[in-house]
Amino acid sequence: MKTRSPIHALAASTAAVAILLAVAAPQQADAQERKSIRWATSSIDSYGYKVAATMAKVAEEALGGEYTVTVNPYPSTTAAMKAAMDGTGEIGYTADVGMTQLYEGDGGFKNYTATKGKLVHTWYAYPMESFMAVAADKASQYKCLKDLSGKPTFFTPAGFMNWLNFQRMYKALGYDFKHVQIDPKTQSDALKGGTIAGSVAYTTAGASLVPYWKETEVRMDISIVNPCPDEVAKLKAAGLSVAEVDPKVFAKDVGVKAIQGVPILFAYNVRADMPEDVVYKLVSAFNKNAAAIAKSEPGFGPMAKDFVGMQVQGISANPEIPVHPGLAKFLKEQKAWNDKWKISTSGS
Repeated sequence: MKTRSPIHALAASTAAVAILLAVAAPQQADAQERKSIRWATSSIDSYGYKVAATMAKVAEEALGGEYTVTVNPYPSTTAAMKAAMDGTGEIGYTADVGMTQLYEGDGGFKNYTATKGKLVHTWYAYPMESFMAVAADKASQYKCLKDLSGKPTFFTPAGFMNWLNFQRMYKALGYDFKHVQIDPKTQSDALKGGTIAGSVAYTTAGASLVPYWKETEVRMDISIVNPCPDEVAKLKAAGLSVAEVDPKVFAKDVGVKAIQGVPILFAYNVRADMPEDVVYKLVSAFNKNAAAIAKSEPGFGPMAKDFVGMQVQGISANPEIPVHPGLAKFLKEQKAWNDKWKISTSGS
């Protein structure tokens, strides 16, 4: 039996490697050609992160496999906005109240200058409703929101949009906003121990309770503190609305027949320099798949019911802020464009 010489073995091995490289080369080139979209969201236990993780696959398919979408969590929504505007992300998690503060240079955006450019109206996804909760065994001390004015309160993590929402609520009511920053996972201990008097909870589209609150209600009984009639009147006079939320979003009784929350509209916006066709494809795909997405995630119910109307509502909350040309193209096709709105440019 003949044995192969070392030279023949080396030649055969080299040929095999060459064949493998030839097969792998197109795949490597394809992977290298794919562009990256980094989707900046709030913390990994937040609803904003959950939604982005769900939508990443829809986004990749909408863009025909030309882009790889990665979801990157940040400590807060404000931090996610800044990541997108400073160039460490392309899509930034935000809300109407956050966009207001950004363009007014207020709150977390005071003295802030975006390195790459500000976010512009791109995609409004779902409403959230903010409301106040306290430990059930202390509920008799708190009949209205005014009873919590100046009391140590966890208004959701600092920089979250619900945190900003309660800031504008307290401003409208003339109350003292005394925030205490805690780890959401320690919320039940803080409420039981009195470190905080109250804590802000929130739902998505009146249907989905934020995950860390589900953990809290397993560990303790809580009660909701609704705004009193005079407070509701002041909130509405300040241009805010008050929506009813079914208390059945909680697994236990929370002491009220209906929860009264103040809504905000959440978005995933981009800078003006994102290509028009990319945003147009994304928005069109989200519209096309809205009903299917809502079946797996109830928070998308309002978007599925009226996708175009939600985009109009989001722009109308801050009509002076520019609209991305990709969204503008979509809305014009849907006969929903308002000529008073401004279309963004890469320099805006």
